[in-house]
Amino acid sequence: MDPFAVDPDTDHGGRIRLRTVWISDLHLGTAGCQAEALLDFLRVVECDTLYLVGDIIDGWQLRRQWYWPQTHNDVVQKLLRKARKGTRVVFVPGNHDEFARKYLGHNFGGVDVVEDAVHETADGRLLWITHGDHFDGVIQCAKWLAYVGDWAYETTLRVNRRLNSWRARMGLPYWSLSRYLKLKVKRAVNYVSDFEVAVAREARERGLHGVVCGHIHHAEIRTIDGTLYCNDGDWVESLTALVEHPDGRLEILDWSDRIHLAHNARAAAHQAVETAFTTS
Repeated sequence: MDPFAVDPDTDHGGRIRLRTVWISDLHLGTAGCQAEALLDFLRVVECDTLYLVGDIIDGWQLRRQWYWPQTHNDVVQKLLRKARKGTRVVFVPGNHDEFARKYLGHNFGGVDVVEDAVHETADGRLLWITHGDHFDGVIQCAKWLAYVGDWAYETTLRVNRRLNSWRARMGLPYWSLSRYLKLKVKRAVNYVSDFEVAVAREARERGLHGVVCGHIHHAEIRTIDGTLYCNDGDWVESLTALVEHPDGRLEILDWSDRIHLAHNARAAAHQAVETAFTTS
């Protein structure tokens, strides 16, 4: 979905009105979190139900080193404000915010904390909502290895930020080093495939039409052995959300296109001002 395209779900104020939105893997509390892009998304998108599908706050990283800029606080406040204004907000904790699993069944500021959920789409499909870490063999069997992998991922992101800072100055679009490496490593590709099949199988065994999850930072909608598999991606690199339109249609909303176009527009305006001053 092109965030700049004219869409029947867009009102005169430029807001996109949807039935349901799923976001996950925000990783608030890390330098990799794209909080400003997320705030832009939350300002523009309105929905009846918002699912926070885990790894919203990165407790792992915060235990290692405290990092909490104002923009991350703004994201939390924006989510709470949506809940106060009538949006149903449901939080399904993940492995990075597993501390919240101690509060299952509680409601904080209008946000329901649940282990998982079942969502019925407008066209009658039943979707299981889970973060997905329970289907990650590394998390379940060798958590120490998951911590090492998390550290390696953060290191890759730091390199990626420097690289993309240079690319932005050159007018080039965002490029994900970690995504490139994942796709190039056969074992990582097999891991993603195994994860998707396992989550879809569990949804099927529960008698549901499909599943919505996060965890692996890979946005996708596809059918696996007759079961709908949806992953909403992340807000560290992908800047994606899964959305449901009023008629029940599901779609991946990629916000990185909007951010890149806005960056180019600002750069062009800045260049125009500099040119005007130079020629005057």
